[in-house]
Amino acid sequence: MNLALFFLLYNLSHRSLFFDKIIVFTADILPYIAVALAVLFLLFHYNIISLHPLSALKNAWKKIFSVFLAGAISWGLAEIIKLAVHAQRPFTALPNVHSLFSETGYSFPSQHATFFAAIATMIFFINKKAGYLFIFFALFIGVARVMAGVHFPVDIIGGFLLGTIIAVVFKLIFNKK
Repeated sequence: MNLALFFLLYNLSHRSLFFDKIIVFTADILPYIAVALAVLFLLFHYNIISLHPLSALKNAWKKIFSVFLAGAISWGLAEIIKLAVHAQRPFTALPNVHSLFSETGYSFPSQHATFFAAIATMIFFINKKAGYLFIFFALFIGVARVMAGVHFPVDIIGGFLLGTIIAVVFKLIFNKK
């Protein structure tokens, strides 16, 4: 199932230079834009950009910090799991797979999927409408990374599960205070 889904998505690449550039943009550049949008959303949501930004930040910094701390811890935990599992990337495991951009390290779980799932879930807990948008970004980035040949679908699914679990744990810890 993992290989069938991988080839279904991967076979969409290497057909058109224009579409390959869209895949690379989505998989490799959109993540930076998504982080910037998350920062902007949180600044506006908590009214940090106001007449009194310091007092607004004083009241909301823990909530904002928790979103990115969940993402950072997710990223680090994914790295630890990668080092324990040693799963090869598709372009090293399969002879006819050529990635659209360079990636190093192991494949499972996807740190991008883990990080963005954690951030998207944390934002969802804050604001459902914005959360759905960031969940879409996370899914879109994850699918593009499979299409680019740098991850298997199981890497993305594992990353989504790990990031979501960490966000839920953060919510439970944060709500106890």
